[in-house]
Amino acid sequence: MATKRVGMEGSFAIAEAIKLARAEAIAAYPITPQTHIVERLAEFVANGELDAEYIPVESEHSAMSACLGTSAVGARTFTATASQGLELMHEVLYVASGLRLPIVMTVANRALSAPLSIWTDHSDIMAARDCGWIQIFAENAQQAFDLMLCAFRIAEDPAVLLPTMVNIDGFYISHTIEPVEFLDQSVIDKFLPEYQYPYPLDTDKPVTMGAFGPPFIYTETKKAHEVVLRDSKKVILKVWQEFGKLSGRNYAPVESYKTENADVLLLCMGSFSETAMMAIDKMQAEGEKVGLIRLRLWRPFPVEELRQAVSKAQVLVILDRAISLGGAPPVCSEIQAALYPLKTRPKIISFAGSLGGREISAKGFEELIHHGVGKAKRGELDEFEIIGVRD
Repeated sequence: MATKRVGMEGSFAIAEAIKLARAEAIAAYPITPQTHIVERLAEFVANGELDAEYIPVESEHSAMSACLGTSAVGARTFTATASQGLELMHEVLYVASGLRLPIVMTVANRALSAPLSIWTDHSDIMAARDCGWIQIFAENAQQAFDLMLCAFRIAEDPAVLLPTMVNIDGFYISHTIEPVEFLDQSVIDKFLPEYQYPYPLDTDKPVTMGAFGPPFIYTETKKAHEVVLRDSKKVILKVWQEFGKLSGRNYAPVESYKTENADVLLLCMGSFSETAMMAIDKMQAEGEKVGLIRLRLWRPFPVEELRQAVSKAQVLVILDRAISLGGAPPVCSEIQAALYPLKTRPKIISFAGSLGGREISAKGFEELIHHGVGKAKRGELDEFEIIGVRD
């Protein structure tokens, strides 16, 4: 296995992955904090390092619309967006998944307006959680690089053919320089061979895509979409296993950190997981039975893996980085639904925090866990709490 380790901004590492994947069509519209990804790809195309059609568009809605066309004719297609841009293309996200077009997209997660914020939380992707895409979370630049390559392989599998997005925390990953280990082009070419879309649009054999669906067929199309999205987990596991053998870096739908003999578990997603690890290290060193679990796969939701991960815990403290106004936070609500049928399950304590990019330090995670355990002992399980709110 030939590798090269360099220090690189997370956005540039993602662009390198797209180049190694030999993407054939890139739709680009700038929005902070994903702009560096498509800027670097523009350089690759302009200087001949990447043989691809680079399509500058006038909005994110147009970006995803352009991706529909390039993917439908069989081109390996990529785009990137964030925040309001993801919501502007919201309408077209459903078209991409409904037409089974294997578009790959990076989402540099960022808070939604109003008030306007360019800082990071997960409100953008949580607003798009039901759009029928495979959705994966990375914690650092290395994972972003790896998971982008895996995303093409997963999306383009004939048993899947679904668009796939990889979520990275804006600025924390997109603009931070980290060590990244690359794989040689020859290695990637074997892992990700040239793509042949089985149903490309052809002017010599015209067909209709996305036609009108009256009531007598619409339900069946949605059922088919649901079945293939759930079944895609088999391919995801297979691809991650193969990539692990190739790179030595392994991924799973739910990943654990020092959970052996842990009575209390903290669950979170994205780059903050690494900060939380520091808190877990300190608390375990002081004799506390705590551990961390992270959701890598958001859609399809990993019900079985989650149940196994929390099976021995007494308390599960969940940190959402978005709220569902008027309801339970999105990650917590999914976990509650997944665990509800079990006869024995941990007490769930729900927090929302880091909204609009507010920091949570390692000490803050330690305090969060202690606060959650206290609430569990007092039986305060009914409502979630937004942490760090100033009086």
